[in-house]
Parts: sequence; C-alpha cells; structure tokens
Amino acid sequence: MSLGFSVDELLPKARGGGQLKMGLAKLEESEWLQPKPDLVARAEGFAAYPEGVQIAPEGEAPGAELAAMLGLPGGLPEAARAHHEDMCLLTLREGDEQYRLVGAAVAWPSDWAPADKMGLPLRALHGPIQGYEEQLASGVDNFMAKLKPGAIYGRCNWFIAATGEKRWVAEPPAQAFADVTSDNAGETLFVRSERQTLRRLPKTGAILFTIGIYVSALSALSQANIQRLATAVSSLLTGEGDRRGAGAYADALIGYAKRQELERAG
Repeated sequence: MSLGFSVDELLPKARGGGQLKMGLAKLEESEWLQPKPDLVARAEGFAAYPEGVQIAPEGEAPGAELAAMLGLPGGLPEAARAHHEDMCLLTLREGDEQYRLVGAAVAWPSDWAPADKMGLPLRALHGPIQGYEEQLASGVDNFMAKLKPGAIYGRCNWFIAATGEKRWVAEPPAQAFADVTSDNAGETLFVRSERQTLRRLPKTGAILFTIGIYVSALSALSQANIQRLATAVSSLLTGEGDRRGAGAYADALIGYAKRQELERAG
C-alpha cells in the first residue's frame, strides 16, 4: 500500500483519533523516499538549523553504511541533505532491550530538538506522547526486534499548527491560535503530516527512521479530509488533545468543516 507524498494523500492512512496504533504499511523500495526532493529547500533547512545534525560515535558506522547504500559519500548528514526526508539512526547496545537514538539529521523537526533526545531509549523518546507507554511501547519494541533487512514499513500522522513553516516549534496554544475562527480557519490552520518509514541496515543492524514533512493549509485539502480532521479532533485520547493544543482550535476547525459541508450541499 502506497502512502503517497502529500498531506491529502497521507491523511486517509493516518490515525483518526481513538486508541494509539502503529498503523504500519509495508512499502516497496520505489515507495520508500520521495522521488524528486527539493534540494535547495533541504540545504536552506539545514543551514537555518545546524543543531539538527547530531551524531554519537555509535552512529558513525551506520551513517556511512546508509550513505553508501544511497550511492553517496560521507554519512548520515549527506544522506539527509540529498533527500526530502529527515533521518535518524537507532542502535541496540549490548545488554539493552530498547533501541537508542545515536544519530539525527533533522532540518524540519516537529517541535523537538535532536540534541535533547540523543542517547535516549525508545520509551523515553516517546515519553511526551499520551498513551504511548500503555498502548504502543511493547508493540514497538517487538517490531523493532523482529525487523529484517530489506523490509520497509511506513506510517503517517498529523498535527494542526498555526504556521506553514516546515520547521515547527509549537507556541502556547492560546497564543498560537488566538486569531483563529471558523471563518478564517482555512487560511490560519495548517495541517502537518509526517510520513515515517523504518528499515534495518543490513551490515550494522542499525534501524533507520525517516521523517518526510508535508504541510498544507486547511483550505487546500480535499473536502473529505477536512471532514476527517473535524471528526478526529473530537475523538482524541483523554489528555492527547491538551498536548496537541486542540482546545484552542477544535471549535474553529469543526465550525469551518460544517460550513464547507453546507456550502457544498447547497
């Protein structure tokens, strides 16, 4: 199943509220990375955020393996600069049960800083995600342990942001969404989707996690996706909506969706 490479294509495959789930789809090699990346935008992104590149000693060999696999000299930074996707490397230390982040080349993070996450195990990496420990942690650990070289899996998610910038640092929701109304939500709310993939590197055994960022104004989405988001924000997990700042924009988004539906019907 292909995930696509745009917010409109990704949203129907993303979780629409309710219990957390991995939601993985097996991908072919041709579906792994965006085929025509904007390398100027990538260069600008890394130049504006040089601290997005963080590599521990344990990440050097996997980074070199990844670059060689992609036909590039160098390591992890060169691999990420030559593709649309941000890239992270995780390895399993002897005696550990969880993979740890040992390398990151991230130009467009979704409200996180690689320097703060380096060396952390998976459960700590996902600590801020409401429900992760209870609903996902064991399944993710088992998946990572069993992932075979050559297999590629993908998934996607979504966030609502008050900016269309690819590098997103969330502001306090009451401030970020202060001017959003049901009348202007189409232009003031932006949907941010991460197209994530996982694969194991055959020589080092490290796991590569890629994050392709796609952003769209709410008004640019299909009517079906606008309605999908309106339903989803009403069914987020207890506590999850607070983390996402949904209380500050949900009414405006739902009102906008209802108005669009009425206009379409009329």
